[in-house]
Amino acid sequence: MPRKQAIPLGQINMPVTFGDPTNYRMETLTFEVVGFHGSYHAILGRSCYVKVMAIPNYTYLKLKMPGPHGVITIGSSFQRAYQCEVESCELASAVIASEELEVIRDETAEEAPDSKRNSRSFEPAKGVKEILIDLDNSRDKRVQISTALSPK
Repeated sequence: MPRKQAIPLGQINMPVTFGDPTNYRMETLTFEVVGFHGSYHAILGRSCYVKVMAIPNYTYLKLKMPGPHGVITIGSSFQRAYQCEVESCELASAVIASEELEVIRDETAEEAPDSKRNSRSFEPAKGVKEILIDLDNSRDKRVQISTALSPK
């Protein structure tokens, strides 16, 4: 995610098999372990490409490497790549929203209303005056308005 620093927690070596039963290659690759969630489970970096002598083609979503019985081609679909991209955007939005929520919580905790105040008592704001609703038939019905309002 942009502006987020990923500090590796450690490394893990895992055996990975590329290809199918007729033409396969098994290598032990080193993965970096990081402490954040992502839409991808593993990303092969340059060191992995060098180790297996792979050539990525990002336009066609293919990865080619030599195998014991010819070239091993690993591919994906544009629909799957699009789905991963959508999941990545949703995840980034959720992370940003949760960070914003924490900031809002911190700001509003200081301004929270007093829970000990009786909620049934009405206390008018400062700068308020009482006015009769109907001057001819008052029946003592009044309304409170701000003193900052014009007489009109």
